[in-house]
Amino acid sequence: MFVDTNALVRARFRTAPCHEAARATLARAGANSEPIRISRQVVREYLVTVTRPQEWSEPLPVAAAQHDVEWLRSTFEILEDGERVTDLLLALFHEFPIAGKQIHDANIAATMLAHGERRLLTFNAKDFRRFGERIELVEVVSAE
Repeated sequence: MFVDTNALVRARFRTAPCHEAARATLARAGANSEPIRISRQVVREYLVTVTRPQEWSEPLPVAAAQHDVEWLRSTFEILEDGERVTDLLLALFHEFPIAGKQIHDANIAATMLAHGERRLLTFNAKDFRRFGERIELVEVVSAE
C-alpha cells in the first residue's frame, strides 16, 4: 500500500484532524504482510508541510523534521522516480483533466503504477478518484 503525505502528517501531530484514525490505519497496514510504500515526493511534501505553521500545529524544528525523515526512510519502502514514472505521468496528463497542483497527485499515481502498487491510503480521496480504474483508494475509518 502506498501512503500519501497527508496520512503521515496527520499521524505525526496529535492536534491534526483525524490523528487517531491516521495512526490506527497505519498501524493496521503495518501489521499486514503487505509492504507499506512512499516516494521521495512524499518525503519532500512531508518536509514542506511539517516545517510550516498549520492551523493545528506550529512548525517542527529542523532537527525534529530531519529525525522524522530518517524514521520514514527506515520504516517505509521508498519507490524511486524515474523515466518510467515520467512516461506514465505524461500518459495520465493526456488522459485525464489535470493541471497545476493536480500534477503532484498524478505523479503519485504514476509512481504507484510504475512500481505495480494499486492501493493508496489518503485523506484526499477526491483528488485521486479520477484514477479510480487504476488505483484503489483505501478508506480511513474515523470515529473522530
